[in-house]
Amino acid sequence: MSLLPSRFIYVCLHFLVFYFQLQESQQSSADFRFYIENHTRNPDDLSRKQIRIYQLYSRTTGKHVQILGKKINANGDDGALLVVETETFGSHIRIKGKESGYYICMKKNGKIIGKLNGRNQECVFIEEFLENNYTALVSAKYKGWYLGFNRKGKPKKGSRTTQTQQEVHFMKRQPKGKVDPLEEFRFTTVTKRTRRARRLKPNPKTN
Repeated sequence: MSLLPSRFIYVCLHFLVFYFQLQESQQSSADFRFYIENHTRNPDDLSRKQIRIYQLYSRTTGKHVQILGKKINANGDDGALLVVETETFGSHIRIKGKESGYYICMKKNGKIIGKLNGRNQECVFIEEFLENNYTALVSAKYKGWYLGFNRKGKPKKGSRTTQTQQEVHFMKRQPKGKVDPLEEFRFTTVTKRTRRARRLKPNPKTN
């Protein structure tokens, strides 16, 4: 008879232990789901992890892309720096002027304009690396529409661009004297190659 109360207490204790373990497991699962949701649903948090600063050299004008508030052109001198924010983990990027803080965006009619708020999908571009060592930037929202500039440095409408046009070809460059040795292979510096080629030419005065 004395064994029944002890067994009953034993079973009750096991039940309580199981109950608390179950509650703890559910709480942990809830906390984990909360953590994942907060770290995956906000692309801006992820984009801040990869920020690059460089210039975009236009193949058409021979100068650099510059963002002057709402107006954007490809007539910038050396030193027209851009802040490039990586969107998620791919080649989706947002581009803004380092000085102005305005983003390059493409409207639904294909017009290129600068905006202070770059969170809109119209301000996201996809990098396409071409065989000629140039880079093209196609709109993430309007497929087949590229960022491009004519010979006067004025932006072209995205609806009038194709990947094969020189107007949409760019080179990533660092300003003169500010090339990071660890990043140098990622950028194309036309002036350095030209100087290097000149140094290799024999000097007739020395012969």
